[in-house]
Amino acid sequence: MLRASSSVLKKSINPPTTFIIVHLEKISYLIDIYWELGVLLVFGELKIFSGNANKPLAEAICKNAGVELGNCEILKFSNDNIKVAYKESLRGKDVYIIQPSGIPVNEGLMELLIMLDAAKHASACRITAVVPYFPYVRSDKKDQPRISITAKLVADLLKTAGADRVMTMNLHSAQIQGFFDIPCDHLLADKILRHHCITDGIENSVVVAPDAGSAKHAGKQAKLLGIPMAILDKRRSDDTESPVMENIIGDVKGKKALIFDDEVASAGSLIEAAEVLEKNGAKEIVAYCVHGVLSGNAIERLNNSKVKKLVVTDSVYISPDKKCDKLEIVTVADLFAKVITYTNNGQPISNLYNGG
Repeated sequence: MLRASSSVLKKSINPPTTFIIVHLEKISYLIDIYWELGVLLVFGELKIFSGNANKPLAEAICKNAGVELGNCEILKFSNDNIKVAYKESLRGKDVYIIQPSGIPVNEGLMELLIMLDAAKHASACRITAVVPYFPYVRSDKKDQPRISITAKLVADLLKTAGADRVMTMNLHSAQIQGFFDIPCDHLLADKILRHHCITDGIENSVVVAPDAGSAKHAGKQAKLLGIPMAILDKRRSDDTESPVMENIIGDVKGKKALIFDDEVASAGSLIEAAEVLEKNGAKEIVAYCVHGVLSGNAIERLNNSKVKKLVVTDSVYISPDKKCDKLEIVTVADLFAKVITYTNNGQPISNLYNGG
């Protein structure tokens, strides 16, 4: 492995050699230079830190990546102000800050912004916000007068705070990637959930789209699983969590219904879907949702519902009081660990976008 200072590196660049230099203007120290396939890659040492939103996921990611979780102190004062202090040097490091959205959402978002700003002022080489569940992800369009497209606002805030890159998972709509003025890695947990689905058994099953908007995604799942699909006609008249399921397109009678969705919050839509499916003859209902937000009385609703099992990932922290016999949690830690280490090494991650 070669070592060179940034000043030496600047003088040594001569065509036709191709160089990829990451934030060279920030580097005033000795940096590692990796040579791969004739391309010079300049990155700092990998450092992973975590906010308070999902420490168990961050620890699992670090374990899979073979690195220690960074030392960071987060204090909350009596006036609700937050202070972040990194207890180790970040100068020239390739920093990844893991902080998915979680309850309380606004406190977690502010915590992430302060962590990004602190890392920027600590002279980190590159800063990546790892946000498995993106804050305000449902606020992705202006469908009423005089409202905010808050997901776009959050994207702007991350960049302003100091993020050079964002890693997230299963956005409510893929177009949200266009909200970012910095690189955004949009990972999918679909393959992980499909593997769990196949393990459970898919004989005599049908994939069910909970609404027309998710029909394309459900169709892809059905094709990859080699089973038919059905679509529920859901109508929501306002911002409440009480949609009305009016019709079902497709045959579910006597079949195991597999509902795929990006998240489950209050579980209102899921419970309503399960009731409609049962009335139309589905013999068993299993749901696979990436983000288990499970807000309000979602667990109580789940336990009293026709849903046999709900499978979610650990993208959102699920407290012990929310765990029940109907709930199963699969991890996305290995996927994020691979993407982080590949990005740090300058390797392509295209084959990992769908959980590969």
